[in-house]
Amino acid sequence: MKTTLKRGIGRAAELNGNGHAVYPPAIGSPMRRYRQPEPDRRSLAGLFGRIFLWLVIGALMLAAGIAGGTYLYVEQDIASSLGPRSADVKAAQETLDVVIPGEPTTALVLGYDKRAGIEAGETGHSDTLMLVRADPSLETVTMLSFPRDLLVEIQGCPNGTFVSRINNAYGECGSSAAIETVRKLTGVPINFLVTVNFRGFKQVVSRMGGVWIDVDRRYFNDNSSGGDRYAVIDLQPGYQKLNGADALDYVRYRHLDSDFFRIARQQQFLRGIKQRATDFPLLDLPKLVKTLTTNVEVGKGDGTRFDARTLLDYAALVYGLPPRHVIQSRIDLSCYQGLNEVTVPESCIQTAVNDFIQPDVDAPLKATDVALNRRRAESAPSPSQTTVTVLNGNGQVGSATSAASQLGARGYKIVTSGDGNAPSWEYFRTEVYYQGGADARAAANKLSKLFGDARLSPIPAEIAPLSNGAAVTVIVGQTYHGTIAAAPSDKTPEHSAPAVRIDSAATPYLQQVAKRVPYRLMTPTRIEQSSAISTLSPIRVYGLGGSNAVRLTYTMGGIDYWGIQMTNWKDAPALKDPNEVTKIGRRTYRLYYNGSHLHMVVLDYGGATYWVVNSLLDKLSNETMLSIAKGLRPLASG
Repeated sequence: MKTTLKRGIGRAAELNGNGHAVYPPAIGSPMRRYRQPEPDRRSLAGLFGRIFLWLVIGALMLAAGIAGGTYLYVEQDIASSLGPRSADVKAAQETLDVVIPGEPTTALVLGYDKRAGIEAGETGHSDTLMLVRADPSLETVTMLSFPRDLLVEIQGCPNGTFVSRINNAYGECGSSAAIETVRKLTGVPINFLVTVNFRGFKQVVSRMGGVWIDVDRRYFNDNSSGGDRYAVIDLQPGYQKLNGADALDYVRYRHLDSDFFRIARQQQFLRGIKQRATDFPLLDLPKLVKTLTTNVEVGKGDGTRFDARTLLDYAALVYGLPPRHVIQSRIDLSCYQGLNEVTVPESCIQTAVNDFIQPDVDAPLKATDVALNRRRAESAPSPSQTTVTVLNGNGQVGSATSAASQLGARGYKIVTSGDGNAPSWEYFRTEVYYQGGADARAAANKLSKLFGDARLSPIPAEIAPLSNGAAVTVIVGQTYHGTIAAAPSDKTPEHSAPAVRIDSAATPYLQQVAKRVPYRLMTPTRIEQSSAISTLSPIRVYGLGGSNAVRLTYTMGGIDYWGIQMTNWKDAPALKDPNEVTKIGRRTYRLYYNGSHLHMVVLDYGGATYWVVNSLLDKLSNETMLSIAKGLRPLASG
């Protein structure tokens, strides 16, 4: 696989700114493809499509909380309007995989820049593509992005396959080709397609009243210098609410960095959308829904329309997810080789897909333990400490033996019991029973996730005699097809020393503005060792949410930026739902992660909050982030 990344910049100088779903198989396992003979819809792709999916889910989360006529409202005003309208989406729908109720679902989100006027008949271009997967059994939503210049084998075109940039699948042959290409690349079934255009993106964000985003640096281009004409952008660093136009400029920007940064900005925006959905005014919901349904098309794999029950089920799932259960997977940056044409080994694609299918929801907790050199008490006994009996409840010869063997390979202690049969062979879903105290329940809950849609409950009286005293008893049902879920790969980074140096260069800047805010400023005494204060916008003082804010911006090599944000707005949306709250010394810190990467550390002190914010690509190690936060000291007067 190859990727063309338009870097074309040096690293020495600082930039100025110009210029319920189908369960995907584990990697390596045989794929089962379900198809409907009759087409009807389709479309879920690209840059803004991915954003749109969150906008749809946000609206649905709101609808899910309304009593009384919600179902009819969603049925008549949302579901009936989201179906495919264009010939492209209608044709693409027949290439989607069927949706199986209760199982994980994967959507391809595609955003396009189709023009009006003389170019209106063209398909348009997709900036990027993203897979979004909702897994009810794991209670997770995962996202996997692809750089638009990734060189792949394009599938689904009338004239056969050819190698080109992945975004050309849509540009050359439409949504069907985008679906076929991504499915071939990843081996993941795709059940939904969502498409949205630039115009729709701006309208939806405006209807939502804007989205709160932490802008990492100064972005500016007004095309006044001549030369290449790039998109106009004018954004200051710091946490702020972006309107539709500014948000579009931000997530599209790529001129002086690369697709890596743009993907990070887009995923950052999606987190802002999820946060916005939790406090969106209910009275504004009808107008938002109308804007959504005007600019979005959704195709469903079984050829039926996107019904109200499906919408509300997804809304209820996403609304209640803990922050560490919304996970962004990506191809490891170290996998890319070369400059203009970057090669990505197939093994790296497979690793990213495995993380996408089997996310590690405990990654933030494990990463904190490693960074702080501490041991956390296990929430569940290890497999070697868990006794398991497996019974056949589906009548398929060898099912119990196969499941027991697979669990044994994972380290579980298998116990034999009689003839290995359940009281009947009429079990549809796999049942996981536990007997004993909290440890047995925790062990059963951990094991049940290996069977996807398994149901967890205390052991019934009629099953207990068959358990042979095991802490966990599994009855494999008809939904067991001979495999258990792949084990999530452990991406916990190894402990390393903080990469910091003593530095007080920010102190004069802070002293100059200290009297402009009604709280005590903090000065960093340690910063990342290769960093320096940005010369473009070293410090910014501004109003934020009716409060006051100060932003320090640091740069690493002129391309990666991180910052320190200070504000007395203690209820900022970004501060909701930390992954963990931990005490270090006499201070308490809130930790916010992207997977196993610590993205933000927040300290509460004297009526204000102090944020250490990592770069877009989370270049600062977890230990470095914590060291900088621990090094914050109250600014001395004068």
